[in-house]
Amino acid sequence: MVAKPYFLIAATLCCGLLLSVTASASALISADEAKKAPHASQQLPQYQGKPQSLQDVRGDVLLVDFWASWCGPCRESFPWMTEMQAKYKAQGFKVIAINLDQDKQQALDFLKEYSPGFTVLFDNNATMPDRFGVIGMPTSFLVDRKGRIRAVHTGFHQDQLANYESVITQLLAESEGK
Repeated sequence: MVAKPYFLIAATLCCGLLLSVTASASALISADEAKKAPHASQQLPQYQGKPQSLQDVRGDVLLVDFWASWCGPCRESFPWMTEMQAKYKAQGFKVIAINLDQDKQQALDFLKEYSPGFTVLFDNNATMPDRFGVIGMPTSFLVDRKGRIRAVHTGFHQDQLANYESVITQLLAESEGK
């Protein structure tokens, strides 16, 4: 299989050559300006579970994260995403990490080392990144309970963790009020 062009961009972002493309802090997009997330009904294989689609988790606040085993920032993001899922799960927050490795064994080796505390799906054919508009690794989309993309960030930056969490808590609070 031939890699999609965004994998070349992702590799460059991952190596830090184009880091400024979307490295700025994510902010909550207003509900009126937000676009619907592509909640595909396509069932993707799940790590330690039965196949699942994004449509299966509608109604929750989601962090949909696209990652690959070769991506250094992805390695840094997994402990934080596990922490966020544990901290906000009771409020209806879920992390769905979608792996894009063409060789599933590389992803499985990664997962043995990083033990995710959240749902991991495999998209070996890379159908979902096109739907979401992924341009680098990792890219995360914060989706509200109504299925709208409310924040996006490409890369994973330790100095932005407080901001990332703040956006999650803002969206959870907003969702509780509706």
